[in-house]
Amino acid sequence: MTTFLFENPIFLEHHTPEGHPERSDRIRAINLALEHERFSPLVREKAPQANEDVVLLAHPERHLTAVMSAMPEEDINQVEADTYASPATLQAALTGIGGAIAAIDAVFTGKADNAFVAARPPGHHAERDRAMGFCFFNNAAIAARHAQKAHGAERVAIVDWDVHHGNGTQDIFYDDPSVLFCSTHQMPLYPGSGAKDETGAGNIVNAPLSMNDGSDHFRDAFRSRVLPRVADFRPDLIIISAGFDAHHRDPLAQINLVADDFDWATAKLMELSEKSANNRVVSLLEGGYDLQGLAESAATHIFRLMRG
Repeated sequence: MTTFLFENPIFLEHHTPEGHPERSDRIRAINLALEHERFSPLVREKAPQANEDVVLLAHPERHLTAVMSAMPEEDINQVEADTYASPATLQAALTGIGGAIAAIDAVFTGKADNAFVAARPPGHHAERDRAMGFCFFNNAAIAARHAQKAHGAERVAIVDWDVHHGNGTQDIFYDDPSVLFCSTHQMPLYPGSGAKDETGAGNIVNAPLSMNDGSDHFRDAFRSRVLPRVADFRPDLIIISAGFDAHHRDPLAQINLVADDFDWATAKLMELSEKSANNRVVSLLEGGYDLQGLAESAATHIFRLMRG
């Protein structure tokens, strides 16, 4: 397998207040884990900054304008209840989008089998016209639309295993049967959405987990709800919203996964991608706020992408 890693120093320059869980050290922790010699075959690429117009693939112009107007020239600005911006935030967010788009291009042109984008701020809580939950633009949604527009992808599956429901992705694709959205997440928990009866146009699959659930419940949810739907959908591309905050060490939730669970889930999705998507998997970093749990889980996930 040829695996691309998209990274950029700008992701360290998006600053949040002291003590905020979504912080630059998250990227540093992943970078440190990827220094191990087993990651030497990883093809490292600098994520490019996307043009602002690309945001419009998944968001209306009024949302782009609102986010741009909320960017401070200095210090840190509170954009929403828990979402903050600093002077480099817009550049970081656009570079996260650029990395996601470059990853899509890499897997569709055959340069890579799969890719991981180590970007922040995350994206899956960003609704069509609302920034929230540390997120400004929905990277996964924009990537899916780019795959459809630029590469003719007819069916895109987005699988979100972040411990918080990907309400933004669900919002954007709720009535669009060309995109399958599957999510495992703790419920009840922020942002409050993600019930099983939220099904959209039959393309939304929620598999909520309960507080203190562990590996068995997570894998059962994958086996019973997520994997069969992805298999039946036969996607041309699988996008993973790879949050690692369901790890048992994470401070923002109460799900008890270990790094091996993310390895297992990655392998299962790669098996499905081989059958219908020519191995095309693009994974985008979302949450994960305990640095040790994040580093272990992300490294395990990326190593599985590399091994197949």
